[in-house]
Amino acid sequence: MPFTLVLHIQNSDPVVGEVDELPSPSDTMILVKNPRKIDGKDLPFLDENAVSVYWPIDRLNFIEVLSDGEEEEIIGFVRE
Repeated sequence: MPFTLVLHIQNSDPVVGEVDELPSPSDTMILVKNPRKIDGKDLPFLDENAVSVYWPIDRLNFIEVLSDGEEEEIIGFVRE
């Protein structure tokens, strides 16, 4: 069962993506499939054809694990 994660990368905007399994404490890298911004747009620092990316764990501040329906609930700053 794939997990949807929000990666909070040091000095960068958060990245959303899927992983097949959660990283273990001994992992040094995390493989993220379908990486994108929280709003679903492409990441400007990745090639448009990239489908998977390895991120070093030491570059992450923290990782959020989303439940199945929670990804649709992510909303950026909205002015009303």
